[in-house]
Amino acid sequence: MSRPRTPVRRFTAPLTAGLLAAGALALPAQQAHAAGSVVKVTGTQGNWQLTVDGSPYRIKGLTWGPAVADADRYLPDLKSMGVNTIRTWGTDATSKPLFDSAAAHGIKVIAGFWLQPGGGPGSGGCVNYVTDTAYKNQMLDEFPKWVQEYKNNPGILMWNVGNESVLGLQNCYSGAELERQRDAYTTFVNDVAKKIHGIDPDHPVTSTDAWVGAWPYYKKNAPDLDLYAVNSYNAVCDIKSAWEQGGYTKPYIVTETGPAGEWEVPDDANGVPQEPTDQAKADGYTRAWNCVTGHQGVALGATMFHYGTEYDFGGIWFNLLPAGQKRLSYYAVKRAYGADTAHDNTPPIITGLSVEGDAGKVQAGRDLTLSVRATDPDGDPLAYEVLDNSMYIDQSRQLVPLPFTDLGGGRLRITAPDRPGVWKMYVKATDGKGNVGVETRSVRVVPPTVDGTDIALGRAATASSYQTGGGDCPCPAAGAVDGKPATRWASDWSDPQWLQVDLGSRTTFKHVQLVWETSYAKAYAIQTSDDGQNWRTVRQVTDGNGGVDDFDVAGIGRYVRVNDTARGTGWGYSLYAFGVYS
Repeated sequence: MSRPRTPVRRFTAPLTAGLLAAGALALPAQQAHAAGSVVKVTGTQGNWQLTVDGSPYRIKGLTWGPAVADADRYLPDLKSMGVNTIRTWGTDATSKPLFDSAAAHGIKVIAGFWLQPGGGPGSGGCVNYVTDTAYKNQMLDEFPKWVQEYKNNPGILMWNVGNESVLGLQNCYSGAELERQRDAYTTFVNDVAKKIHGIDPDHPVTSTDAWVGAWPYYKKNAPDLDLYAVNSYNAVCDIKSAWEQGGYTKPYIVTETGPAGEWEVPDDANGVPQEPTDQAKADGYTRAWNCVTGHQGVALGATMFHYGTEYDFGGIWFNLLPAGQKRLSYYAVKRAYGADTAHDNTPPIITGLSVEGDAGKVQAGRDLTLSVRATDPDGDPLAYEVLDNSMYIDQSRQLVPLPFTDLGGGRLRITAPDRPGVWKMYVKATDGKGNVGVETRSVRVVPPTVDGTDIALGRAATASSYQTGGGDCPCPAAGAVDGKPATRWASDWSDPQWLQVDLGSRTTFKHVQLVWETSYAKAYAIQTSDDGQNWRTVRQVTDGNGGVDDFDVAGIGRYVRVNDTARGTGWGYSLYAFGVYS
């Protein structure tokens, strides 16, 4: 199995123990329902199995997303899906209600311990595993403390030390030093495993990484692990051959899997990852489970990703029930785990979503029509919602609902976003029975076409200040009038600031277009001058919100300037384009 194609952070980076703590104290602590189970990895080379109190146990799991306080709300649903195991990424004082609730519902927990730099590609929190004995000693004290606390809890299945750090260390080190760190990290994982075994001989210890390329390090440095673990999405079906070729002598589990992730798919026509359809995502879970169960005697099960309710960029990509609504993937997992879906009301199926016109040239703030083809297998009436997301502009994960006009025949008209760049548009179809279908397409938003000639293009421009370095700067005044969409003017981080252009002679103009970068003006004036000293205001703005500002104005002068008086952000002012049209 190969690494992710680019070393960028997965947006699905797992939750830490701190996130799992949300709302934990709202659920009263319960007493353990019975003595802890005895869990063993038994069998011989290539013919292993997991046993719980002597009985065979195949992990049919999901990674756990809801707040601990919602455990009693969601665990019955998991049980109805055929799930017998959940996985967490952190274990601490807040974990007890989840472990107790899981036990009460007949579900086991793979209890995680977080190590830096967790999360694989793009993650931070660099630790020097060769020299940082203070950090290692802290973890060697902390993790066993929680093992001692919870080892007799009947909800515990096994302990999982670390998450994707062998791969993640590439963001901290390179070359020979990276190799030393990976050896030191996996040696430390082994130290933790030995200490856990000394406290709790009745539950196995594993360690998760993002790629099977980590397993040679575990093979060499972590002999005390009872089994290996890997997170693998589109490449999950390659694990079997990697295990066979690697000469490993331990079984494994898959601790995250599902459809292809953002880092595994080709880019679409707008240059951003092409998100699989709802149906393709559902098929991804089915395929993943088939490949796990196809490695008999070695792969001991999986906790697929993700039983989460977040309704955001990553939630739409992976969550089985965003905003609590069940989608095709939810039922695919339920079928894979052998639960009965025959009497379930199933989600709407979106078989087509397209952007009318050129999706690569959508004019900011103008009408945009999406065409959706959707049906409901149960004949339920469908309701639509349209949302957008600016992840590829500003890294926002939020989905924003948009007003739309239903034109009939699946055609939904909205107003295009006001900020240039690549946006994701989402159409959500719900059936009123708790199910949802969601599809998404990207659009590239561009400044609206203006009738007339840009008489500021290429003219001499000056400014009160400009940023000389950092990021994509220097960002001089000329960057706003050079006609290049990727260059910009950026000011100092103070008020007021101004940008002006010399038209060469006294000229009449009728329109001004401003294309703001993230650092926009909340208050500013468009002004003209014949001498560059005495200014006349032709347009005053007090409620600016960035994006593209288009104004029909009647102006005349040799000089035209944007006089910025109140910033809309904590940064300065920045314009990609300052167009003056005759």
